[in-house]
Amino acid sequence: MTVLLKKAFERAKKLPKGEQDKFARHMLAELESEERWTELFNRPQSEEILSRLADQSLKAHRSDATKLLDPEDL
Repeated sequence: MTVLLKKAFERAKKLPKGEQDKFARHMLAELESEERWTELFNRPQSEEILSRLADQSLKAHRSDATKLLDPEDL
């Protein structure tokens, strides 16, 4: 276990039990999400799909079908 991870768990141990469970659920969900993304990106067809999506996005941008995102509008 890394020093940083130990530090995070030491701090989490000081939380009330309900907050510890909330923290644990969040961490497990993040790990599961990372595993799922890794699985999806490692599929043979992923490169083709991502390339097609990139091409579509660039085409939309070049035809002015996109607009700038203003973080203030979020």
